[in-house]
Amino acid sequence: MSANLSPSGQQPTATYDSAFLKACRREPVPHTPVWFMRQAGRSLPEYLKVREGIPMLESCAMPELVAEITMQPVRRHHVDAAVYYSDIVVPLKAIGIDLDIKPGIGPVVEQPIRSRADLARLRDLTPEDVWYVTEAIGLLTAELGSTPLIGFAGAPFTLASYLVEGGPSKNHEHTKALMYGDPQLWADLLDRLAEITSAFLKVQIDAGASAVQVFDSWVGALAPADYRRSVMPASSKVFKAVEESGVPRIHFGVGTGELLGLMGEAGADVVGVDWRVPLDEAARRVGPGKALQGNLDPAVLFSTQEAVEAKTDEVLAAAKGLEGHVFNLGHGVPPTTDPDALTRLVEYVHTKTAV
Repeated sequence: MSANLSPSGQQPTATYDSAFLKACRREPVPHTPVWFMRQAGRSLPEYLKVREGIPMLESCAMPELVAEITMQPVRRHHVDAAVYYSDIVVPLKAIGIDLDIKPGIGPVVEQPIRSRADLARLRDLTPEDVWYVTEAIGLLTAELGSTPLIGFAGAPFTLASYLVEGGPSKNHEHTKALMYGDPQLWADLLDRLAEITSAFLKVQIDAGASAVQVFDSWVGALAPADYRRSVMPASSKVFKAVEESGVPRIHFGVGTGELLGLMGEAGADVVGVDWRVPLDEAARRVGPGKALQGNLDPAVLFSTQEAVEAKTDEVLAAAKGLEGHVFNLGHGVPPTTDPDALTRLVEYVHTKTAV
């Protein structure tokens, strides 16, 4: 069931008229809605306290803890949407891929996937594999009320990059070698990951998520022609798979200025923009019919309040003519960010854009 409609599909639910969902639908808003990528934790002392001694992937499978961590930035910062606390490799772990998140490194895969025989390890994801997601979202929607919950998943390319490289990579040598050297195996790998990602998003939507974001963190490493040929079909499959749910679909990547038009073409309702491209130029590249999300440089948060406000004004000015705008950072919240800087930023955007 869509989080925006009743079971009959007729009556909107409590989140339907939220500023966030209105902006995603490119409707007039009472103020520009704000949320932050990686807002659920990292920079919050209350997050560090409840996560103490608990490995990342273990924490993602504990419904009460997931609900608490997801709610913390909503309570503290008064953001317009919560984002589900998880990690993009959670569905891979759930289907039995031997991986772990190493502190200071990121996801590390014990046996990288680089051959056709390896594809058999990527079985279908079932709701039972991620029962804790359904349970956590049930807890969250009950507490959030009219505040939307954003579900999320990793995009096929970024998941493939982790699986093929065996962990984070600066140059994606193994990934690109496979993509160029065995295009059929690459296509089959991404198609399999698209099915897993789609299933993971559907679990979140069925449990009550009001919107979903697909993170393609590494896709900025590709040229547009490679994206269109080798990645876009799988991304499009994901967005198509959840289209009938009626929830807004957000597509975000880092360093994707040259890919913005294609990312919108892949099927998202909202295209996330990092800080490298002004929103008015991003709108020109994406074209009509899409809302945009972004795009304050996260590093600005370490400057003075006057500087933060000045740079925020630049973002809001560039967003003036957009069909829909969700304010966000151009990437995730850095872990050493002063939480009060985020609280002040939310208040500033709300006040500045109030109708």
